[in-house]
Amino acid sequence: MTDLAGATSAELQERLDRLPWSKRHTRLLFGSGLGWALDAMDVGLVSFVVAALVENGFATAGDRPLILSIGFAGMAIGAALGGLLADRLGRRSVFAITLLVFGVATGLTALAWSVAALLVFRFVAGFGLGAELPVASTYMSEFAPTRIRGRVIVLLEAFWAVGWFLQALVGAYVVPLGPDGWRWALLIGAAPAFYAAFVRFGMPESVRFLLSRGRRDEAERIVASFAASGWTPRRADVGLRTPRGAAAADTGPVRTRAGAGRRFAGLWAPDLRATTAGLWLLWFLVNYAYYGAFLWIPSILVADGYPLATSFAFTLIITVAQLPGYLVAAWLIERWGRRPTLIVFLLGSAVSAVLFGTISGEPAIIGFGMALSFFNLGAWGAVYAITPESYPTQIRATGAGWAAGVGRIASIIVPFVVAPLLAAGGRASIFVMFTAAFVLAAAAVLLIRERRGAVLD
Repeated sequence: MTDLAGATSAELQERLDRLPWSKRHTRLLFGSGLGWALDAMDVGLVSFVVAALVENGFATAGDRPLILSIGFAGMAIGAALGGLLADRLGRRSVFAITLLVFGVATGLTALAWSVAALLVFRFVAGFGLGAELPVASTYMSEFAPTRIRGRVIVLLEAFWAVGWFLQALVGAYVVPLGPDGWRWALLIGAAPAFYAAFVRFGMPESVRFLLSRGRRDEAERIVASFAASGWTPRRADVGLRTPRGAAAADTGPVRTRAGAGRRFAGLWAPDLRATTAGLWLLWFLVNYAYYGAFLWIPSILVADGYPLATSFAFTLIITVAQLPGYLVAAWLIERWGRRPTLIVFLLGSAVSAVLFGTISGEPAIIGFGMALSFFNLGAWGAVYAITPESYPTQIRATGAGWAAGVGRIASIIVPFVVAPLLAAGGRASIFVMFTAAFVLAAAAVLLIRERRGAVLD
C-alpha cells in the first residue's frame, strides 16, 4: 500500500477508475447480482401468483390490481428512503439490510391467511426491494472502472433476466401444482435472500462514500486490495493520471451531514435540473410500460382464451429473449454511448409492443413477445447504467433512489388502467398505450447528459 500512502482523494478515485478488472470486481458483481436475480424472481412471480389466487378462489378478480400495486407502493417509498439512507449511512449496510427485509417479508407472504395479510406482507417486501435496487446500481457504479462502467451496470441488470427466467420456471411448474402451489413458489424465492444478504455484509464499503466522509485510511486499504487482487496491470491502467473530465486538484473530503431536504434539493440544482426531469420521466414511462405489459401477459393470454398452463408456458418462452437483450445493450453502451443505446432500444420496444398488441396467433404472440423482451430489458440495463452516474457522490444514491421511486408510482397506477381495458377486451388498446409510453421515454432521454467515458466526480 506504499504507493497509495498520502494519496489525495482525487488520486485514489483516479486509481480506482483505472484499475483493470479483477477478482474482487467479479465478486462484487456476483454478490450484487445474486440479490438482483432474487428480486426479479419475486416481482415476476406475482403475475403467476395473482392468476393462481383468482383461479383458486383465494382472491377475486377485483383484488388483482390491488395485489399487483401494493408491492410497488412499498417499492416507491423504499426507493426514495433507501437512497437517502445510503447517502448518509453508506451503501453496503443499506444494501444488505434491505435485502433481509425483503426476504423475511416474502417468506411471510407465503404464509398469508387472507388477502389483507397478503397485502401487508407484499407492501413490506416491496419496501425492501425498492430500497435495494437503486443502492445496488449506485454501489457497483462507484467501483466499476470508468472505461467499462456502463457495461458493468448493464451486466448487473442482466441478473434480472436470470431471476425472471427462474421465476417463469417456478411459475410454470410449481404454481400450478395445487391450491398451495403459489405458497411454495414464494418460499422458493425467499429462502436464498438470506444467503445473499450474508454475502453482501462481507463486501467493502464504497471508496467514494468513505472519502466523502473523510475515512481516507479505509479507502486506501480497499483500493490497495483491489489492486492486489487483479492481474498484472498495464501502466496506462493504473498510473495516477487525471482521467478525461476529472479535476486535477484534490478537493478533499466532503464532511457535510446534509439533511434529507438538502440532498433532495441538490437534485434540482441548476446544472442537474434537466437531467433529473429527464430521468424521472424516463423511469416513470419505462416502469409504466414494462410492468403493465409483463406482469399482465399471463392474465392477458388467459383472457384471450388460452389455458392457464399454456399462458405460463408462453410467458416462459418470451422471457428467454431478455438475456440477449441485456448482452447486446452491454456491448453497445460503451460503443454508441448511453443515450443512443437507450433511444434505439426504447423505439424497438415501441414497435414490438404495437405488433404484440395488434397481431393475433401463437407465432405472433411468441415472436413479438420475445422482441419486446429483448428491446425492453436492454433498455432497462441502459436506464440503470445512466442514472447513478448522472449525480455526484454526495447525492448519487438519493438521485438514483428518487428516480426509481417516481418510476414505481407508474407501477402502482398501471394495474388500475390495464384491468378495465382488459375486461373490455382491449388487448390492442393496452399495447398501443404502452407503445406511446416507450416513444415518450425515448424523447425524455434527450434531456439527460451523455456520460460515456466520464468520471463520476
